[in-house]
Amino acid sequence: MPHVLDLTYVENAYGAMGLFGSRPAVLVTLAVVVLAILWFALRGAMRGSPLTQIGFGAIAGGATGNVIDRLVHGYVIDFIALPHFYVFNLADASITAGLALIAASSLGPARAPAPR
Repeated sequence: MPHVLDLTYVENAYGAMGLFGSRPAVLVTLAVVVLAILWFALRGAMRGSPLTQIGFGAIAGGATGNVIDRLVHGYVIDFIALPHFYVFNLADASITAGLALIAASSLGPARAPAPR
């Protein structure tokens, strides 16, 4: 779709927006640490919120996809280009959507924790 969406092949050796340079080991380690911290922080919310569960699953799936790319290729393959924006991939979109779902679930009415 011209002027809306283009497919562009990019080998991205860097982290989000060029952070951390081309150090796949650092980026893989960082992804695992961030996922562990996020799981720890959200474990209670995930018990009572399907939206938070879906959001965390989307983040974990996206991060796993990017980690696999880094382990196999040494870089992430980005291919979705929007005008005046970064080139990204479906894993990046999944991470962003997951964060949005978690944010949306935190704006909902307060609920009592689910029974154990």
